Amino acid sequence: MIRKTVWAGPRNFYPDKPEILKKTIEGFIDTAQKKEECKAVLMPHAGYFYSGIVAGKTISCVNIPDTIIILAPNHTGLGSPYSILSKGSWETPFGNISIQEELAAILLENSEFFRQDEAPHIKEHAIEVEVPFLQYFNKNISIVPVIISDFGLNNYRRAGGEIASAVKKFAKPVLIVISSDMTHYESHESAKEKDQYVIEAIKELDVEKLYKRVHANKISMCGCAPACVGISAVKKLGAQEARLIDYQTSGDTSGDFSSVVGYAGLIIK
Repeated sequence: MIRKTVWAGPRNFYPDKPEILKKTIEGFIDTAQKKEECKAVLMPHAGYFYSGIVAGKTISCVNIPDTIIILAPNHTGLGSPYSILSKGSWETPFGNISIQEELAAILLENSEFFRQDEAPHIKEHAIEVEVPFLQYFNKNISIVPVIISDFGLNNYRRAGGEIASAVKKFAKPVLIVISSDMTHYESHESAKEKDQYVIEAIKELDVEKLYKRVHANKISMCGCAPACVGISAVKKLGAQEARLIDYQTSGDTSGDFSSVVGYAGLIIK
């Protein structure tokens, strides 16, 4: 299948015209950042007006390989708990990119969790808005899009283990992109306080602490599941540290600090 662009346009998440999209992204990237070899990166997925600065500064730090697994939450409620697009291509304003079918097939083979399922991908924005940033830096990328809607810590760890095993078998450089916004629709100060609590757990690469802090404190981080799975995977792939690159809330761009969404960007090495 060709997964069609859904969320691009003048009144949508990001520009649909290639030349405007390129200029928009160039306004967010930080050319002063030194590029590093990373196992994973956590990026926000809101409209570029709100989260583009954090996304751009964060991805500017990363040396982007040709193969990327993107882990995203499920905002539509459709499909399997671990849904993969395993064949075809992904349409963007910059041009179509390929689904990395070899890696997807390895991941699906004998997996307890991952299933080929188009349904949750068709209208989900949390992967779509990440792709142009990645494509801007590497025109040759191919992706394995994964949407996660499970809620179990033990399953996250086991699913992460399956990703790690697939990456090892694939035997080529792979970047895992974790797509997540942070606290939703609270005051700027409340969001910052809660998000710092979560960011500390991510920096420690402590999946259990992350999971428990999000749920015990009712923190509305939409990408908790992808983060837990992604961190579980990269720890098995040798990750040893995570670093916060940037944090803002929507209030920093809109000027409305009464009800904001938090955006964090972290790299994991």
